[in-house]
Amino acid sequence: MMIIDAHEDIAYNALELERDFRVSAYTTRRREARKQLKVVGSDLDEANDTPPRDFAMSGLPDLRRGGFAVVFGVIFASPTQEETRKSLVSYRNVDEAYSVGQEQLAFYRQLAEDPGISLIRSKQDLHEVLVAWEGTREDDSERPLGIVPLMEGADPIRIPAEVEDWFANGVRIVGLSWAKTRYCGGTFGLGPLTRSGRSLLSEMERVGMILDTTHISEEGFWQALEHFHGPVIASHSNCRSLTMAKAQLSPERARVVSERHLSDEMIRALAERGAVIGIVPFNAYLDASWSRDHRFDVGLEQMVQHIDHVCQLTGNALHVGLGSDIDGGFGRDETPVELDTVADLAKLGDALRTAGYKEEDVANIMGGNWRRFLEQSLPTL
Repeated sequence: MMIIDAHEDIAYNALELERDFRVSAYTTRRREARKQLKVVGSDLDEANDTPPRDFAMSGLPDLRRGGFAVVFGVIFASPTQEETRKSLVSYRNVDEAYSVGQEQLAFYRQLAEDPGISLIRSKQDLHEVLVAWEGTREDDSERPLGIVPLMEGADPIRIPAEVEDWFANGVRIVGLSWAKTRYCGGTFGLGPLTRSGRSLLSEMERVGMILDTTHISEEGFWQALEHFHGPVIASHSNCRSLTMAKAQLSPERARVVSERHLSDEMIRALAERGAVIGIVPFNAYLDASWSRDHRFDVGLEQMVQHIDHVCQLTGNALHVGLGSDIDGGFGRDETPVELDTVADLAKLGDALRTAGYKEEDVANIMGGNWRRFLEQSLPTL
């Protein structure tokens, strides 16, 4: 079954953690068995802790083995207050943010020179990748994989007028914020859509960019939907009502975690705009009572519950998909017990069937909904 994943931090892992995307997660684990990793950009308070030795879950062989045809390749820049940059993905000002973003986009462009890997910039590119993928076997060492560049947090765009250049160079999706940016409030800093944010959205709409609402503050979310009339998604967000159902957190932590996910009203609003929402298989996002200090087994059935919640709210199975965020700040021991590598996300299809989903709906959730959205929203070049 074809899988499309709306959030893979491939460039971050390659440039920041020095991981070779071309090898399997198992090879990466062996290489990192005695290596101290410092993870930048985790949503958890323990972001600077040393990850487990078997942290890695994704590599090109795993994606091919799992049936992934397309992934959204993330460009991620993290704001820092440090006097000196301690990370290749962090920045202190807009020029540094621009450099971070350009370096990661250049990485994807170089990666696309490898056999079987392509950047997807248009409907035609998507069609070519999918036709080629459908004509190959899963054990093909050059099985096609398409990458749609997605910018998580818009600070690499120094001024709104630069949107056109980023678009011309392949970026197709932009989220206004990760943490708070000068464009909009975000997960770690509440705030509205700013005047610059409105200008940015206008430029994005003009050139045909897709808006990613994940990480936008709730206030900014509603303002962005009102101001932006182009295609929208939530690349990697879960259902707030389920995530927070059992959580007993401090008021401040509860506010941060709650804002990170989508309320029922936000889910309905996205569906009305034709959006797709990517569900994240991170234990703490499936159930906020889980933490690195309070671990318990979480299964894929809890991921199914989030998927089903979106389906029940929207009345169909057309607005939900995968946004794994795997290796984007969490690893194997922090995901449902059925998952060892990203390839095991194929097991979600069986979990959906067990829950009573019809085969057509399973196919849509695993990749068909993202395929339809891209076919409708990518430009014709």
